[in-house]
Amino acid sequence: MIFEPVPPYRPSHFRVKFATAPWERRACAALRRQVFCTEQGLFADDDRDGVDAHAIPICALSTIGGDPDAVVGTVRIHAVTERPGEWWGSRLAVARPFRGTAALGAGLIQVAVASAHARGCTRFLAHVQAGNVALFQSLDWHSLEEATLHGRPHHLMQADLAAYPPMRDSEHGLITLRRAA
Repeated sequence: MIFEPVPPYRPSHFRVKFATAPWERRACAALRRQVFCTEQGLFADDDRDGVDAHAIPICALSTIGGDPDAVVGTVRIHAVTERPGEWWGSRLAVARPFRGTAALGAGLIQVAVASAHARGCTRFLAHVQAGNVALFQSLDWHSLEEATLHGRPHHLMQADLAAYPPMRDSEHGLITLRRAA
């Protein structure tokens, strides 16, 4: 009898939600370090900053049989106290094996903007690396200006809130199906 090798497990769907469990928060921080420090070299040892003290972390979880397995994507959102209604998203990261999964980036952006919208957001902004501008434009964002941050080209972008109805149950989030980018 000849056995074919079993391909690696690829989840069919992901849950995108607020990172509420301690293990989810730790995994979000570890994924950010992997992407922004190790892979991209944007920061030396850690990418955490003062924003993390009041930001809301969002995670994309791979699932097995509907149960959470691992954090495979993350982003954080926060309100700007000095400018009521203004919210920002930052540190969007997806684990390397899942970067061809278009639903992850879109799902993280959806939960980020829609949950901020439910919390009184009237303007949602992000500095987006130049290579990701097309994804954001396809999701109803527009570029306000170009900038260089951490030695890399970025765009200051703004979400069209009309495309993101308020999401009031962000702790449970949404389910997104895996599809190729």
